[in-house]
Amino acid sequence: MDFNFIILAIGQILAPQTIAFALAALGLAVCFGFTGLVNFGQAGFMAVGGYGFAITSVKLGWPLWASILAAIVAAVIFAFILGIPTLRLRSDYLAIVTIAAAEIVRYTVKTPTLNPVTGGTDGINGSSVAFDAINPIPPGRYGIGILTYNQDDLWVIIVGWVTVAVAALFVWQLMRSPWGRIVRGIREDEDAVRALGKNVYWYKMQALIIGGVLAALAVIINIVPTSLQPDNYGTQTTFFLFTIMLLGGATTVLGPILGSIIFWVVLSLSDGILSLLVSNHLIPITQVQQGPVRFILVGIALMLIIVFRPQGILGNKREAHFGA
Repeated sequence: MDFNFIILAIGQILAPQTIAFALAALGLAVCFGFTGLVNFGQAGFMAVGGYGFAITSVKLGWPLWASILAAIVAAVIFAFILGIPTLRLRSDYLAIVTIAAAEIVRYTVKTPTLNPVTGGTDGINGSSVAFDAINPIPPGRYGIGILTYNQDDLWVIIVGWVTVAVAALFVWQLMRSPWGRIVRGIREDEDAVRALGKNVYWYKMQALIIGGVLAALAVIINIVPTSLQPDNYGTQTTFFLFTIMLLGGATTVLGPILGSIIFWVVLSLSDGILSLLVSNHLIPITQVQQGPVRFILVGIALMLIIVFRPQGILGNKREAHFGA
């Protein structure tokens, strides 16, 4: 039996995909965990930020810093477009609108009319050129054992985890500030906060912007080693982010980071185990059915988390949004 999938799963600990989802889930925690906004449009922020970066970098040839700024600006504009008409809605209606907005973005960039700009269903390749151009690491292989990377992969990993660390420190300090106490109050009882004279609508908008900017930065880390594909930012990504956030703890700073590591390692392990069982005819499914079964397992895991440990691994049950 081939057990190489265990080695591949361990490699997910430092993978750019893990970094990106940790950063995006941290942004989702700002919206949902700390502020109480049921934002199912985080994948839309990732798509908008990704296209803002890729179009300006690849199509227009902007320098790296300008493309990153374009991604941030695109996320802020999308937050205003999405937030102005929706942030006064009740949580369930807000969830419907935000998930619809994310799907509108995904289908819009796939429109054949926009192919010269967005690349259509093929997406955009070449986002790594400007990023690799400033790589100070000499060519070679670095690392130990299975955690060995070339200079470009190592550069992405270093920049990615530094970005996650800075973002986590920023959110931690933010939530310990008066601003953080206000948004926590909005999560618990926004009418009481409004009665104290606070502009609840504007605080919600700020939380949505912060979450969106973190998602835009996350997608840059995600597409630099690969490419920008529109179908990677659909509802599946949103549910992955919610699973990661709830797994680690929606009302914590380190929870989404830990949740992302555990999620991708376990998902890789489950995929390898399923492949092993299918290839040895130990379970009555085909390789075609393997993908859906994996997602069924993710869905079951999300339900179990909400039912039995709504606060997540690092969370405090008193701050949990779901009753056990």
